[in-house]
Amino acid sequence: MHFSTQHAAILAIDLQRAFCCDDGSVAAQGRDVSSCRTAADKCLELVAAGHAANLPVIYTRMCYRHDYADGGLLMRELRPTLSRIGALRDGTPDAELVPEIELAVEDTVIGKQRYSAFYGTSLEPLLRSLKIDTLIVGGVTTSMCVETTVRDAAQRDYRTFVVEETCGDFAADRHQASLAAMSFGFAGLLSLDEACAAIAAGGQDFPDR
Repeated sequence: MHFSTQHAAILAIDLQRAFCCDDGSVAAQGRDVSSCRTAADKCLELVAAGHAANLPVIYTRMCYRHDYADGGLLMRELRPTLSRIGALRDGTPDAELVPEIELAVEDTVIGKQRYSAFYGTSLEPLLRSLKIDTLIVGGVTTSMCVETTVRDAAQRDYRTFVVEETCGDFAADRHQASLAAMSFGFAGLLSLDEACAAIAAGGQDFPDR
């Protein structure tokens, strides 16, 4: 796969208190968020490399109305605990990006109500208007919002690269299985060092699988 920064953007998925912080709603359910916390820190290194190369940086947030009327089956049946504990309500700290993120003026933050960053959002119109054909992706969780977004990106013919250390999940087996699935048929899998070096160089050819 050929990587070029000419038409590339960084896509940082759901680096939110809910998923990455000890005081978030996921940790409150007894899940270990340490992998997601580490991934968020690494993702900020990727963002810094993108800023240095003047790449567009797009953050997503999973966020809902206070009555969860936009939550659909996910909030009603698949993960009803989230609505019961008031998770991810827009305008609350739980739904906000982690405090370490310092948004640049040119950065974009997109709210979403489903796992895919493409579903029902302004992401694709934004990418089209910016003439973006390549996405460098990190975020949480690997097996849900990251993988779903990456699969959707591939079906739309975006050249997609997933940066391994910038992704995190609540379970190591799901994380590894998702990385394997994405790299098999939907995206190139890069290390953080490889991604930052390619961004700094303006482009690089990676071996076909």
